[in-house]
Amino acid sequence: MRNRILALAALAAAIGSPVAAQAQTGITVGRAPVVVDGGPTIAVEQRPAFRDYVVEQRVPAFSIPDRVVVGSTLPESGVTYYDVPQRFGATTYRYTVVNGATVLVEPRSRRIVEVMD
Repeated sequence: MRNRILALAALAAAIGSPVAAQAQTGITVGRAPVVVDGGPTIAVEQRPAFRDYVVEQRVPAFSIPDRVVVGSTLPESGVTYYDVPQRFGATTYRYTVVNGATVLVEPRSRRIVEVMD
């Protein structure tokens, strides 16, 4: 009986403590850690040209009531996602403009992986 109580206490302590794996990047949004893939994204030197491209395309901006931060999830409806042209690098992410900020989004989860502005 005592061993079960100790095992449950150890399990509760392990679940309650915010320990991140060493191989992952932890980004804190509010109080919960969010792990974002380190997948291919737009290179730093390509970002000004990509911003110009988005402006030239006249991509409509969507408004959401939440802050636009890495790790947040965009709504299921009401937001249109666009392919990133190959000239900016091979990426599986899509882009859109939300609350005036250009963001890269993982299309299946709709999770913001990078805020470009």
